[in-house]
Amino acid sequence: VQLVESGGGLVQPGGSLSLSCAASGFTFSSFASSWFRQAPGKEREMVAAISSDGATTEYADSVKGRFTISRDNVKNTLYLEMNSLEPDDTAVYYCTKARGAGSWSFHGYDYRGQGTQVIVSS
Repeated sequence: VQLVESGGGLVQPGGSLSLSCAASGFTFSSFASSWFRQAPGKEREMVAAISSDGATTEYADSVKGRFTISRDNVKNTLYLEMNSLEPDDTAVYYCTKARGAGSWSFHGYDYRGQGTQVIVSS
């Protein structure tokens, strides 16, 4: 299993970033996927999750209305569109593979990528 994130960087408050995650080594379309993040001194947080078929999504309250998760099961790629970014969004963002296909599996994972750094600062 390999998960490779890209798209992180430095952005000003109120700005936008798009993250991507290229998945390989497993049947991507059979498993739910999530984006987790971790900031220094803070607990890991599930930011957004999506079922294997893309029909069901879930978001942390802190990002609802600002972030959008999506997936392309033909390209084996997971996405996270982040708008109206805030300094509290600063963290390393990880793409993860869930243990199952549905929403029951959203809050855990068995594989994660190396992470991509997002810094929101003026």
